[in-house]
Amino acid sequence: MYTRLMSTRDRLVEATRELLWERGYVGTSPKAIQQAAGAGQGSMYHHFAGKPDLALAAIRRTAQELRAAAEAALGGEGSAYDRVEAYLRRERDVLRGCPVGRLTMDPDVMASPQLRAPVDETLDWLRGRLAGILQEGLERGELTGPLDPEAVAATVVATVQGGYVLARSSGSAAAFATAVDGLLLLLSAHKVPAEQGRSE
Repeated sequence: MYTRLMSTRDRLVEATRELLWERGYVGTSPKAIQQAAGAGQGSMYHHFAGKPDLALAAIRRTAQELRAAAEAALGGEGSAYDRVEAYLRRERDVLRGCPVGRLTMDPDVMASPQLRAPVDETLDWLRGRLAGILQEGLERGELTGPLDPEAVAATVVATVQGGYVLARSSGSAAAFATAVDGLLLLLSAHKVPAEQGRSE
């Protein structure tokens, strides 16, 4: 969240991010942004051409943060399975939902090629990153087939996004955890025991 020590531009972007998450594009009015950011109309239009321009900056920043958080887990130590597990179990505010995933349900965002682009790029990057890690696991003998890295990567992303929906609908983060546990149980069937991997 933003603070008053931030620049006016950053306060406007952060306020827009929060409002988009809570209210969607239509519900995020310029007046609401200005009030939340503590900025006047003149300041807003000094930094941004209008609401679409500001929304794009906010969505891009949200996408960048999601990538950074995912990479912190996926780029860590351990086997391919360990890194995927770290990503799935990383700390999330599951009852609020995914700030990027929720944008896919906003018809105004999806109808705009510009606003949609950072969302598509981020989800494509995530699937590709996961698929690459799973492929590494196969090549290093950490995982055994039959296992299609791209299909499993898509399943991981779908489980996370679906887990958010289940958690929000039930009002319990346990629903997200259960979905993650189920996916990891399926993926664990492809793990090669460490002793076997070292002997080969």
